[in-house]
Amino acid sequence: MSQARLMDGTALARRIVEETAEKAAALTGRTGTVPCLATVLVGEDPASVTYVRMKRNRCRQAGIDSRHVALPARTTTGELVGTLRSLSADPGVHGILVQHPMGEHIDERAAFEAIAPEKDVDGVTFASFATMSFGLPGFVSCTPGGILRLLDAYGVDPAGKRAVVVGRSAILGRPVGMLLLARDATVTYCHSRTRDLSSVVREADIVVAAVGRPRLIGGQDVKPGAVVIDAGYNPGNVGDVDFDSVVERASLITPVPGGVGPMTIATLLEQTVDAAARQLTP
Repeated sequence: MSQARLMDGTALARRIVEETAEKAAALTGRTGTVPCLATVLVGEDPASVTYVRMKRNRCRQAGIDSRHVALPARTTTGELVGTLRSLSADPGVHGILVQHPMGEHIDERAAFEAIAPEKDVDGVTFASFATMSFGLPGFVSCTPGGILRLLDAYGVDPAGKRAVVVGRSAILGRPVGMLLLARDATVTYCHSRTRDLSSVVREADIVVAAVGRPRLIGGQDVKPGAVVIDAGYNPGNVGDVDFDSVVERASLITPVPGGVGPMTIATLLEQTVDAAARQLTP
């Protein structure tokens, strides 16, 4: 069997950002208002600082204003909630991203729920999860949304296929499973209590690895011809999939980096412009 074809998230994300920039320019021309994304960062975790800087740079490329709110590491849950509620009430802000992790002392769920649903362009609130699950208008979690866009771009129709999601986090594993279910896939969630993980994954037509354990999924775990989405990112640019062995068995696979990551940011920007359009259009 030949090697898997790479799913190029960088190229697809570039096209989405270009289209988003055109939509942003049209919206600004029509309303006189530039779409604005507020980013909120608690503390100075180096990786988080880098991610936020990257997202702000991408905002400029897409014709989106960015407003950065840097809070000290000692910020309490109450203070963070207050900041997010103020941004939610600010008509000059159309989308809000709070960078996670926020610190062990912060109640992340309380912080997420302080974001107004119409500005939840990262898709992290209960309201967004509900609209995702029921196929209603709203915002998807950005990484799961980006994954579905990649599947579409490469002609992968989840309908009738067995999809296995390894990981059940609130902003990645669970929502990507719901989006796949909405596309008529048969979805199985795997997690730390799953018995004989390899045998479950080997049944999958579509594998989404989203657990945060480097090279957890190896070639022996993957059915020949499966589509493998590596949504993990670990130190050293290593995903949750052992790329070298899985590429020999899969039909399609996302690289790390250059696969899911760029799609996450592109989805965030696209949803920010969509949020602005909804807020600025009578």
